[in-house]
Amino acid sequence: MQIILVPRGHKGPKTLNLACRRMRCKLAIMAVAGAIGIAGVGAALALAIAGPRHPVATTASDADARIARIKADSQRDIDALAVKLGQLQAQSIRLNALGERLTQVGKLDDGEFNFDEDPGQGGPELTTGKDEGAMAPVQLNQGIDDLAGQFDVQQAQLQALNDLLLDRKIESNLRPTGMPVNGYISSFFGGRPDPFSGHSARHTGIDIAAPTGTPVTAVAEGMVTFAGQRNGYGDVIEIDHGNGYMTRYAHNSKLVATVGQRVHVGDVIAKAGSTGRSTGSHVHFEVWYHDRVVNPLAFVRSHR
Repeated sequence: MQIILVPRGHKGPKTLNLACRRMRCKLAIMAVAGAIGIAGVGAALALAIAGPRHPVATTASDADARIARIKADSQRDIDALAVKLGQLQAQSIRLNALGERLTQVGKLDDGEFNFDEDPGQGGPELTTGKDEGAMAPVQLNQGIDDLAGQFDVQQAQLQALNDLLLDRKIESNLRPTGMPVNGYISSFFGGRPDPFSGHSARHTGIDIAAPTGTPVTAVAEGMVTFAGQRNGYGDVIEIDHGNGYMTRYAHNSKLVATVGQRVHVGDVIAKAGSTGRSTGSHVHFEVWYHDRVVNPLAFVRSHR
């Protein structure tokens, strides 16, 4: 049997004589080599497909490095929580101080609100059977942030209430209230017979009988605008309270306060006497509101 190979070029055809033993051996060797090559390529592909795509070599050093990273991350979380806890503690101290000040301004009974003790809590412990004891760091962080937000809102509300109470206290302190001297009212505001002539006259204040030297006190907070003698009044103290009110204390035996002095409720400003147009030791007390004299009776009978 012969195989004739005819090339496309100008070369002549080649003849392979299969009857020749040597030729048959060459062809057999070439066939076996080709089969072995194809089998090797197939085996390599099979191993590549069946083997792991991303082999990871885990060593002791890699494990230690991962543990160190986890510890560092945990410590950062703990440090962040500690900072937030410190901020909450400072906020709590500010709220306690503000609450104590409000109890004083509001004149609440002692012990009604005790900011040095934790509020009482209790009740039976009810469980659902689930693992509810552990809180995730994210949940704990969220809880702290929510509590901080509540603290901010509460502080703003308490501060507004504190300002309101202080404004009311200041307004109350600027309004004439109470008696300027210990004694009794010997003459009222309005029409009366003149104590010297007996003729009908208008009395612009009230007279409070008191022994000579009795302390005369300011009935409201303000600034002393006059300290001296006025015709008919004798030795006089006048106080401007800055809210339209002015008070006058007359017939004193001694003036204690001076012009420009800031006085508070209860400060001694003079000593009772009988200077000026007077029949005896007393304090003539006047209240003026927006430059008009008003009846002081309602003011001396009111309380703070």
